[in-house]
Amino acid sequence: MAYHKEEIYDEKVTAEIAAHYKEILRLLGEDPEREGLVKTPERVAKALQFITKGYEEDGKEILQSALFREDYKQMVLVKDIELYSTCEHHVMPFIGKCHVAYIPDGTITGLSKIARVVETYARRLQVQERLTTDILNCIEESLHPLGVAVVIEASHTCMTLRGVQKANALTTTSAFSGIFLKDERTRNEFLSLIK
Repeated sequence: MAYHKEEIYDEKVTAEIAAHYKEILRLLGEDPEREGLVKTPERVAKALQFITKGYEEDGKEILQSALFREDYKQMVLVKDIELYSTCEHHVMPFIGKCHVAYIPDGTITGLSKIARVVETYARRLQVQERLTTDILNCIEESLHPLGVAVVIEASHTCMTLRGVQKANALTTTSAFSGIFLKDERTRNEFLSLIK
C-alpha cells in the first residue's frame, strides 16, 4: 500500500473555514453535532485548502527551476495530463485532461514541470477558459518559445450534476501562440497528435 504524506494545513484558516461550514450545515437543515457530521466542517476546510493550493504556488518559478539550454526546435508535447479543478461559479469540480506543446527557442524545461504548471493553475477557483490561457501565458513568459499550444477537455459537474444535467457534455478550450497561431501546418500537427 502506498504511503501518502499528510498535507500540512494552516490551523487558523482551517478553524475559520470549519466554523463557517458548520453554519452552512445548520442552514441546510442538518444537525452539525450529530455523529456523522461532527468532523465534517474540519474535513471540508482541509479539502478546500487542498483543492485551492495552487494559490501558494508560482508556475513560472516551477518552470524556471529546471531550465536547460538545448538546440532543439521541434515540438515538445505532453499530452493527457490529468486535470482536477474547481469552477469558481458553483465551487464544483471539473475534471479532464490537458495537452500542452511548445516549440523551444534554445531553452527547454523538465517535462514534469509542464504537468506541475497545469496542476498549479488548476488548483485554484477557475473557469476553463482562463485556466487554458494561464497555462499558455506561464510557458510563454518563462521559456520564450517559438510557440505554445494548450487544449483542455473537461467535464463540469456544475453541468452534469445540477443545472442542465447533461452527463456526457464535454467542454474543449484551446489557446495558441507564436508559430501555432501563425502556421496552420504546425497547429494541425499538434491537433492530430492529441487525437
